[in-house]
Amino acid sequence: QVQLVESGGGLVQAGTSLRLSCAASERTPSRSAMAWFRQGPGKEREFVAAIDWSGGTTQYAHSMKGRVSISRDNFKNTVDLQMYSLEPEDTAVYYCALDQMNRAYTTARSYAYWGQGAQVTVSS
Repeated sequence: QVQLVESGGGLVQAGTSLRLSCAASERTPSRSAMAWFRQGPGKEREFVAAIDWSGGTTQYAHSMKGRVSISRDNFKNTVDLQMYSLEPEDTAVYYCALDQMNRAYTTARSYAYWGQGAQVTVSS
């Protein structure tokens, strides 16, 4: 069974940076796309960033473009999300997701596997 475990969340001040990491289990399907989504208080889950298996294709949400960077290490089965200049509006639970079809889409329904989420709280 595929398992995704996020780490790196926490309480940070506005204007600072934070790096989230997602570790996938050894049974992760090969050549899978991975993505990050987030869900803020009282909000729907929204797309943040996605990357295909090769790392050659990435997508970013317009609202966060320029403030986030997604990367992956296929040897370690990890995907990271580096966030810069965090704002209180970035407060959310951040979820790692996997698409074994390697499509790197922006829609949540494209991803069959999800982590439990990591809380990120940005104080003003």
